[in-house]
Amino acid sequence: MSLTHVPSSERLHIGFFGMRNAGKSSLVNAVTGQALSLVSEVKGTTTDPVKKAMELLPLGPVVIIDTPGLDDEGKLGEMRAARARQTLDTVNIAVLVVDGEAGMREEDRALRAIFEERKLPHIVCFSKCDLLGERTPLSENELYVSAETGEGVHALKEMLGRLAGPMKQERCIVADLLSPGDLALLVVPVDEAAPKGRLILPQQQTLRELLDHHMTAVVCQDTEVSATLNMLAVKPKLVITDSQAFGQVSEDVPEEIALTSFSILMARYKGGLETQLRGAAALRRLRDGDRVLIAEGCTHHRQCNDIGSVKLPRWIEGYTGKKPAFAFCSGNEFPEDLSGYALIVHCGGCMLTEQVMKTRVARAKQAGVPVVNYGVAIALMHGVLGRSIAMLPGAAALLDEEA
Repeated sequence: MSLTHVPSSERLHIGFFGMRNAGKSSLVNAVTGQALSLVSEVKGTTTDPVKKAMELLPLGPVVIIDTPGLDDEGKLGEMRAARARQTLDTVNIAVLVVDGEAGMREEDRALRAIFEERKLPHIVCFSKCDLLGERTPLSENELYVSAETGEGVHALKEMLGRLAGPMKQERCIVADLLSPGDLALLVVPVDEAAPKGRLILPQQQTLRELLDHHMTAVVCQDTEVSATLNMLAVKPKLVITDSQAFGQVSEDVPEEIALTSFSILMARYKGGLETQLRGAAALRRLRDGDRVLIAEGCTHHRQCNDIGSVKLPRWIEGYTGKKPAFAFCSGNEFPEDLSGYALIVHCGGCMLTEQVMKTRVARAKQAGVPVVNYGVAIALMHGVLGRSIAMLPGAAALLDEEA
């Protein structure tokens, strides 16, 4: 896959944070070599997070995010600052930009404390160093920078590269479950919810990964599973289906062939599958009126038979025999306060970064709210959860514990 076509969800996200007029935007422009952000002597020029997907050496494909000043004033300013704080949930590395002339302020120290509390890799940059006289010694993850002269910019990139190193370990969606030469059958429904002329991202990523690891993939619709299996001289080692078709596909695929879903594989790929498997048990405990949040990572035009707003509520009511109160969110929206929910049902998160998904799962866990993945929930409600995770290392044991 060309670096220019790496999905945003697979890129390293680097956020620049700090107070107004600290020099964030100037430093972002110096690091990227582009006029990405507007620069002005007027405080608060950056009013919303500015994002740019690009190739940045020595890191590779990244998303650079320039955020509004966290000390913005007034009601609108507080909304901008809140947007900047929300960006913290999305970044892999944070850069705290401190006005070198003014020095570290109380607000800067508080922000750094948040980075440390979250164990978020970070760098502190003292900007405008060309205007400084005497310089005090800095600690390991601090450096002086000047967007005007370029001092420290290369060092910043190198430091970002070192922090990013451990994050670049290859993760697999499915390739580690199979061997080169194995055959996988991908079941891709083409209905009113399918995007015109293309596959959705988890299907694209899974197919490409199989090919990259010298495995063979056959693709069919959910209505053609039996016919496709009958045509194959060699039976597939694994069938991967869209979760919506779990019920029918599980009947069409013989028990001796492993079966799972794109959504379950994405939960494993993004992290948090263990927590989401444990959360499946909460479906059995739902009562009338319990608040259930259905969260999607992407935004799209909802169809009349939309999975999130129509199918899942219907399946949950049918499975539990109860009438919960459903709430919905999508895209970057995710409630700050989760305490009022009895359960969160979250999509596979293909459009969200691993960092965002782990943060959301961790926040739910901290609030004491069970969270379950779409695919896990649908497999449970169709009676095939055990089968759908049987080949995932350690997953079946977790299910046995909950039982």
